[in-house]
Amino acid sequence: MASGSLGRQLVACLLNVSEARRTDLVETVAKAALYNTEGVRREGTTVLNIFNDHDYNRSVVTIVANVDSIREAVLSACEKACGLIDMRAHAGVHPCMGAVDLVPIYPLGEEVGVEDCAQEARAVARGLTERVRGTSAFLFGWADPPLRRGLALRRKEMGWFRKTPDLQAIVPDMGPRPQKRFGLTGVGASPYVMNCNVTIDTRDIAVGRSIAAAIRESSPGGLPGVQVLALPHEGAVEIACNVESVKGNAPGHLAAGEPWPSFSVGGQPYCHAPASLIAARVAELAGRRGVGAASAALVGFTPLECRGLAELALSQGIAEFWKEQRRLRM
Repeated sequence: MASGSLGRQLVACLLNVSEARRTDLVETVAKAALYNTEGVRREGTTVLNIFNDHDYNRSVVTIVANVDSIREAVLSACEKACGLIDMRAHAGVHPCMGAVDLVPIYPLGEEVGVEDCAQEARAVARGLTERVRGTSAFLFGWADPPLRRGLALRRKEMGWFRKTPDLQAIVPDMGPRPQKRFGLTGVGASPYVMNCNVTIDTRDIAVGRSIAAAIRESSPGGLPGVQVLALPHEGAVEIACNVESVKGNAPGHLAAGEPWPSFSVGGQPYCHAPASLIAARVAELAGRRGVGAASAALVGFTPLECRGLAELALSQGIAEFWKEQRRLRM
């Protein structure tokens, strides 16, 4: 099968689990997406990347599969994570509510729409609460009809941003009231969302929060599609950004520098703020406060990179691509 046809029905799940310090455990979760309980590989499925953050105690596992295969791969990984991660023993600086904290599903291929991903997301949420008794889930994005409430709003409604969420006050969309062991899982679908983190050279979290507020989409002069937290990280402050895809073309006043990467979903054009623009804006705002910007990192891939690497991995039959990624991309 040609690589072009491989990519036409691909979807990605950037599975967020509340563990990073036991990297072997996270790899076990990733492998559960790839192999069934007898150890037989699921065809047409690959794990492109595993990103671990020790301070956050959070990992992002990038699973890519055909839209017809993604459900079982993701469900199996979620089931394994819930069996291995106990939220009663969890500690980390990044807000979280669940052993499996976030399950976003994104279309990568032209033949897959966001509604297709939403259907799979709802099935994953339902399947998780049926397979693992005591788990519960809330829905966001296209998986949350008819309102399609965004992730940031749904997290706020659930108390995700509080230091100690009141689980008993939460009414989930699926499953029982959240239990301390499993917590609460967010499951949803949307056009692709990237993660871009910029470290600033200060321990002053108030400085970080002021910068986060300035670049957040909801602020005057903020960057479209950018949702932001400022968090203590490795002796500094990290400006942690979710970069949502924006429908249409780049805003004219922001498109004069580096082009905004663009792609198509269901025949509709989308684009996203480039990581370089986010890093430059953070550096500028930090500099006004007498603070340097130490580094910037894209967690995982852009939408086009994700699709291209998935096609490469699947055409070469590589399931555990995260182990081969550096060698193949050099």
